[in-house]
Amino acid sequence: MAGVAGRLARRWCSGALRSPLQVTRFPALQLHVCGPAMRASQKDFENAMNQVKLLKKDPGNEVKLKLYALYKQATEGPCNVPRPGVLDFINKAKWDAWHALGSLPKETARQNYVDLVSSLSASSESSGQVTPAADRKQPGSDALVVTSQDGITTITLNRPDKKNALTPQMYHDIMLALEAASKDDSAITVLTGNGDYYCSGNDLTNFTDIPPGEVEERARSGAVLLRDFVDCFIDFPKPLVAVVNGPAVGISVTLLGLFDVVYATDRATFHTPFSHLGQSPEGCSSYTFPKMMGPSKATEMLVFGKKLTAREACTQGLVTEVFPDSTFQKEVWVRLKAYSKLPPNAMRISKQVIRNREKEKLHAINAEESSILQERWLSDECMNAIVNFLSKKAKL
Repeated sequence: MAGVAGRLARRWCSGALRSPLQVTRFPALQLHVCGPAMRASQKDFENAMNQVKLLKKDPGNEVKLKLYALYKQATEGPCNVPRPGVLDFINKAKWDAWHALGSLPKETARQNYVDLVSSLSASSESSGQVTPAADRKQPGSDALVVTSQDGITTITLNRPDKKNALTPQMYHDIMLALEAASKDDSAITVLTGNGDYYCSGNDLTNFTDIPPGEVEERARSGAVLLRDFVDCFIDFPKPLVAVVNGPAVGISVTLLGLFDVVYATDRATFHTPFSHLGQSPEGCSSYTFPKMMGPSKATEMLVFGKKLTAREACTQGLVTEVFPDSTFQKEVWVRLKAYSKLPPNAMRISKQVIRNREKEKLHAINAEESSILQERWLSDECMNAIVNFLSKKAKL
């Protein structure tokens, strides 16, 4: 029985059961290290291991790491094996999660494992209830929601529990959504986020499921995906508006230079911590940011990682206008609905006149940035920075 659960835990932690588009919302799960009021028996523990196999939805990587760590602690005790190498992201994340439990007694780990599985089972059953057809989302629509109304196509990042962090699958889905929006009957296309964040940039847990022998290929394919993704924004023919509903990080900031209008709540911030992660700018920001705000201000953001408030971003030309958070949505959408009634062909042609002379240059810059990032992703500096970030995040 323990062998089955161990194999399941290993399979989960390797990402074999991960569904990149699926957003699963569970209540916040805390692991208590104090002695529980009652102790789970070995039979309870074995039942919990069986329940894990019956979960209807993937609970996410962080929860899988907790399950793995508690299972190892309950069956083997405190972590007593050497830490894996820096490039072995998967096993290093597992080791960190197990090691973080310290000297937690086996009995307590067993109880916490049972409690965690019980919470997951209850949530899975609740989320599995049938909803009316009118309210049911189409398969694969959870992380990205696309609507079209009043002449406006709206693409909404919909991972609020992950601060709308981008997965590789979301890159593909956004490209498809932009392609469809370029051909539909809408006059304007809007990108926004659901929840407190606009977007927290790339989900760095994307780096945890790379087998050691595939690092170079993953870096190459990642650079190609990034280049194609940014190209879609460069080539988009209609007015493209960013409705920045909260903090923005990384690529969600750098892409703003390719939008035609950027509206932000006064609660928004703009942060590009590339150097902190051993990386370099993307989204054509190495060109658009110095052009908008001057080389010195661009360096503060892109090299030193200075975080801007919405007002500062507006002053420096990154944001078109800032609105009070209490009236942000109302004011912005009233304005956009008015703009959507303007003659659509005239707006397309005007954008073409404004943007076309720089398209070739932007594509070249995008290709160069993507190539440089491919090299950065393979560097020890970048790998160590990402590992350190993920290690801090994985602490229980």
